[in-house]
Amino acid sequence: MPSLLTLQGSCLCGAIGFEAKGAFTGFYLCHCQHCQKDTGSAHGANVFLEGATIEWLKGVAALTTYTLPGTRHSKSFCQHCGSALPTLNGSDLRVPAGCLDKAPPLTPSAHLFTASMAQWEPALGDIPRFKALP
Repeated sequence: MPSLLTLQGSCLCGAIGFEAKGAFTGFYLCHCQHCQKDTGSAHGANVFLEGATIEWLKGVAALTTYTLPGTRHSKSFCQHCGSALPTLNGSDLRVPAGCLDKAPPLTPSAHLFTASMAQWEPALGDIPRFKALP
């Protein structure tokens, strides 16, 4: 049985805040080309909840959702700062991990669409790491 989660988050500029509740079904790192374009990075990192509810604590008027025509790929975001925000599809919710105010109490479940992985991503484990700007 999936565990129940409550997640709180907000956008970068603080205009939008939310609380989401639902049954945890997965925390996936998606490497598809849609998620690469959507995030501007190597992958999307999303927590999925089913039977979910979301309460927009503030700023819902600044929320916009875009669905890529002919696909199931959708992205909700703040009109002011562009931050990715949760997208509700019926009672299934996709929550971008980066918009959470606290780290989710779980680790990623799996990598998805690895055949589309950015060519430079496998080398990431071999490059230097800095705690702040070098």
